Amino acid sequence: MEASSPSAGGFLLWLHGSGATGDESRAKVAPYFAAPELASSIRLSFPTAPTTAVAYYGDEPITAWFGISEVPITAKTVRDEGEVLKAVEHVHELLDREVAAGTDPSKIFVCGLSQGGALAIASVLLYPKTLGGCVVFSGSVPLSKSFSEKVSSEARKTPVLWFHGMADGLVLFEAGHAGCAFLEELGMSCEFKMKSSSISSNGSPAVLVSLKEVKPQGIVVVLPQGRPVVFRCL
Repeated sequence: MEASSPSAGGFLLWLHGSGATGDESRAKVAPYFAAPELASSIRLSFPTAPTTAVAYYGDEPITAWFGISEVPITAKTVRDEGEVLKAVEHVHELLDREVAAGTDPSKIFVCGLSQGGALAIASVLLYPKTLGGCVVFSGSVPLSKSFSEKVSSEARKTPVLWFHGMADGLVLFEAGHAGCAFLEELGMSCEFKMKSSSISSNGSPAVLVSLKEVKPQGIVVVLPQGRPVVFRCL
């Protein structure tokens, strides 16, 4: 995993989908943050998942944050929660490093696409501090509802913006919708935005158009309960 160089301003952690890499995500996403007012106020991190043999793909080695039990992912898909928690610990190490270096947790944003989106929301749910926000692109909640009691009151204050394509064939729309409903059951603010097309796991233009919606002019905007809330990363 790559290290960041903490300094004043905001920090955005982007977690890619299975089979992709951090460098691929950087090439597609970073240009949208290249404007001087953004580059000077938001630091970006694009770690790459470990390469591992995935049983679903015939033990073919691919980059994955945790195992893949089936495709498509549905609202009832069961993951190996031990593997998920191991990946969450890795993300928490990155977040802890930022906080220890002086970054205000309210200026830390965790974003993820597909499996990376699942890891992003799991990491936010189990992190003991309130973060600036979490953005999930066609992800799902990879933990059972039994983990509800482990979600701290501080974590429940982190707002979530969730995009999901209705035509997504990898992570079904039902999985995303159920994930957002679960967050709302926890009392969290989750704004769910549907896309008529799919949001592909390789970082398609659809993802980047969505990303524009949450960071206009260097500001990450989340819309909990229909009310605009602005998070400045300056």
